[in-house]
Amino acid sequence: MTTHVDATSPDLITVDVPTHWYNLAAELDEPIPPHLHPGTKEPVGPDDLAALFPAGLIAQEVSTEPYIEIPEPVREIYRMWRPSPLIRARRFEESLNTGARIYVKYEGVSPVGSHKTNSAVAQAYYNSVDGVRKLTTETGAGQWGSALAFAGAQFGIDVEVWQVRASYDSKPYRGYLMRTYGGTVHPSPSDLTEAGRAMLAKDPNTTGSLGMAVSEAVEVAATHDDTRYALGSVLNHVVLHQSVIGQEAVEQLAGVEPGGADVVFGCAGGGSNLAGLSFPFLREKLAGRSNPRIVAAEPAACPSITQGEYRYDHGDVAGLTPLLKMHTLGMDFVPDPIHAGGLRYHGMAPALSHTVELGLVQGIAIAQRKAFEAGVQFARTQGIVPAPESTHAIAAAAAHVADDPTEQVVVIGLSGHGQLDLPAYAEFLDGTMA
Repeated sequence: MTTHVDATSPDLITVDVPTHWYNLAAELDEPIPPHLHPGTKEPVGPDDLAALFPAGLIAQEVSTEPYIEIPEPVREIYRMWRPSPLIRARRFEESLNTGARIYVKYEGVSPVGSHKTNSAVAQAYYNSVDGVRKLTTETGAGQWGSALAFAGAQFGIDVEVWQVRASYDSKPYRGYLMRTYGGTVHPSPSDLTEAGRAMLAKDPNTTGSLGMAVSEAVEVAATHDDTRYALGSVLNHVVLHQSVIGQEAVEQLAGVEPGGADVVFGCAGGGSNLAGLSFPFLREKLAGRSNPRIVAAEPAACPSITQGEYRYDHGDVAGLTPLLKMHTLGMDFVPDPIHAGGLRYHGMAPALSHTVELGLVQGIAIAQRKAFEAGVQFARTQGIVPAPESTHAIAAAAAHVADDPTEQVVVIGLSGHGQLDLPAYAEFLDGTMA
C-alpha cells in the first residue's frame, strides 16, 4: 500500500484500497477448532454448507491461505468509500486530559454508515457468481440488514431480513433504509416461519434476539432451493472480509506512528468488527514488528467473552446452524433490549474466541449508560455521533487512558455512525435510559 498524509489536514491519513483479505487463522500455530455438524458432531464439510452458502464463501470458511485476493467487482464497489479514514482525535484527547495519542478508524463513511458493508458486498458478489437471486438474513440494530440490502441492489439480488423485534420497534429508520435499497424486513420472531411461531408460542411478548432471527432466516433459506443465507458476523469468511479495516489502519498508522499501536479497542458482539480491525495488528505482533494489546469491549448486558463459557454451541435458538466453538452465554440467552442491538448476540466469533483463549485478546464489559456517556463526549469534541455499538469501544479507551497516564498510541474502531440511533441518545440525554 501507499500511504498519503494530507498536508492540509495532517490528522487525516489515507492509503490505497487493499487488494487481498487477510486470514489470521492461517498464521496461528494452534488452529481454530472446526465447526461441527449438529447431528453427527463431525466436522462440517462443503456439502454440509452448500444449502446455505455459495462455493466461494465455503472455500473461504476453511481456507488456510494467509491472503485471499479480493475480486475486482468487489474492490470496485469498495472504492465508493474505501479506504475509510484514520483520524487523530485531538479534541477528544484534550477532553480526557491525556498524553495518549488517540486515533479512530472510522467506518461510518460507508453507504449504510457502518463496517457491515465490507462483508455484505463480498457475500452478494459470490452468491451472484453462483446464480443466486435471493438472500435471507437476520439483523440486530439494522446495520447488517441495510448493508446486505445495499449489496443486493448492486448485484440484482432480492434480500429478505428478519430484524430483532426490540430494534425493529426502536430503530424504524434502519427498516426504512433496507426498504429504500429494495429489501424486505420483518420483526423477529415472526409468524412467517415454524421457528418464529414456536418462539412466539413460548413467549408472545419476547423482545427477540439475534439467535431467534438467525433461526428464521436459516429456515427460509434451507427450505427454498432458489434462496441462500447470508450472515453478518461470527463465521470465518465474514471475519476475513472485515480485515480490510485493520490492513488499512496498520498502514495508515505507520505513516505517522512508526512504532505502531500500543492498544487497540473495538466493540464486540458477534466479533467481525473487532476481528477485522485487530487481526492485521495481531499479524504485526506475531511477526515481531509491534506489540499491541487488543481489547474487546462488549456490553455488560451480553458479556459472552467476560462471563460466557468457551464451548461448542449453536449460533441460533432453533439449533439449525452448525455447532461453533466459541464463548457463549447459551443459545437460549435473551439479553436485555439495550440500544446497541448489534452487540446483542449470545456467542462470539470462533476466530475471535480462539484468540482470546490464546491470550492475544482481552475482554471488558461496559454498561450502557457509561458507553453513551463516552459517546456524547466524543460527539461534542470530534463532531461524529458514534453508533451505540461503537460507544463501548470509546468508553473502554477513555477508561484505559484515565488509568494509565503514560504516553501511548491508542487505536479505536469506530464501527459506524449513530445518526439513525438518535432516539437512543435522546433517552440518555433525558435521563430515562436503563
